[in-house]
Amino acid sequence: MNVTFIGMGVMGSAMAANLLHNEVDLTIWNRTKDKVESLINQGAFYKESPHDAVKEADIVFTMLTGPEAVEEVALSENGFLQSMKHNALWIDSSKVNPSFSKKANQLAHNVEVRFVDAPVAGSKGPAETGELVFLAGGEKPDIDQVEHLLQYMGKKTIHVGPVSQGTSFKMVVNTMLASNMAAFAESMILGEQLGLSKDFLLDTLPGMPVSAPFLQMKAEKLKNQNHEEEFALKNMQKDLHLATLSAYEENAALKITNLMKEVYAEAKVNGYGDLDFSSIYSFYKHLHRKEE
Repeated sequence: MNVTFIGMGVMGSAMAANLLHNEVDLTIWNRTKDKVESLINQGAFYKESPHDAVKEADIVFTMLTGPEAVEEVALSENGFLQSMKHNALWIDSSKVNPSFSKKANQLAHNVEVRFVDAPVAGSKGPAETGELVFLAGGEKPDIDQVEHLLQYMGKKTIHVGPVSQGTSFKMVVNTMLASNMAAFAESMILGEQLGLSKDFLLDTLPGMPVSAPFLQMKAEKLKNQNHEEEFALKNMQKDLHLATLSAYEENAALKITNLMKEVYAEAKVNGYGDLDFSSIYSFYKHLHRKEE
């Protein structure tokens, strides 16, 4: 089975490395070759174009930054989809919206390529340790075909439903993630203004029944003033934008999500975009200092 992986960002490079660690014969492509030298040294075959990378592939994974990148690399007039073999399987784990996944599926179908949308729950750490959760939308036989590959990169695969449902569920999950983090940050600011110490709040709030489990990990980052990217704030803002776009398409009202989108956008404009999204707390502190 010939496997190709396209998109070697923080997540994609870690996922590809886990495939290599499990002795998968892997072909890769990335816009910038020098960013994948370590994968080449581990045994990956590098191709100079996405077309060359997919020509002989039975399975193609993509992990790209958004709909625009997938459109350019895969779906445009010069996209790699035209070079894929008939009946090959494309698994897209990129950050896209459900209507885009439906479009990709239709275009793949037009050239006799099978399609699965399989975004992931998890950030840099789980990607490196092979503990991602894949949220898959597509036909069960297609997902079963790549189950062993998904297990090399993740600890669990959830077959959510037909094509676009994996992307839909990912959108729901990240909307909750963003709102919970922002609410925690605001609660921290309020507590500190009321005279409670930052350390006390970080030690106690995450363990309260009202707190989401992931906040315990984020509290440690805040305690150590560690804003190293696990899931960049700018990517969270992009997810919220895609959620509001989908809400418009489906005639749904997302008042809180639209507000959160602008909060994260303002943080990005103020220089927090490349930091972990937990830095929304530091952004709130920045705003408070300006008001004082």
